[in-house]
Amino acid sequence: MLAIALPVAVRFARVLDALVLGESTAISLGIAVPRMRLLLVVLMALCTGAAVAETGLVAFVGLVAPHLVRRTVIVTHGALLILASLAGGVLLLAADVISRSLMPPQELPVGLLTGIVGGVYLLVLLHRRGEGRAG
Repeated sequence: MLAIALPVAVRFARVLDALVLGESTAISLGIAVPRMRLLLVVLMALCTGAAVAETGLVAFVGLVAPHLVRRTVIVTHGALLILASLAGGVLLLAADVISRSLMPPQELPVGLLTGIVGGVYLLVLLHRRGEGRAG
């Protein structure tokens, strides 16, 4: 799935940058917004589903890492791909170390820890976005 998703993500990084500026700006830049949005959502949902099906809840790291990077640094989507990949590796390493350290000599499955932390983080993000729209 990475072989499919990575070239598409790199190819459409500028489209994503334009969409971040707003729908009217993206349209003024010549982007077919409804078609691009549908294409990107479908493709990335399929890739995310395949990654989670293959690796289990460890793939939550791949969902959380871009949000963490975006909260700490302001970058374009091209740079975000690189930084999110590095952050995902660091997060997974930290989760592995923590899962081995919580109950020695037993080890918790790293997917359990990443699923809990990633799920809670994404719920917090959704809750904050909901407050921003209401206020």
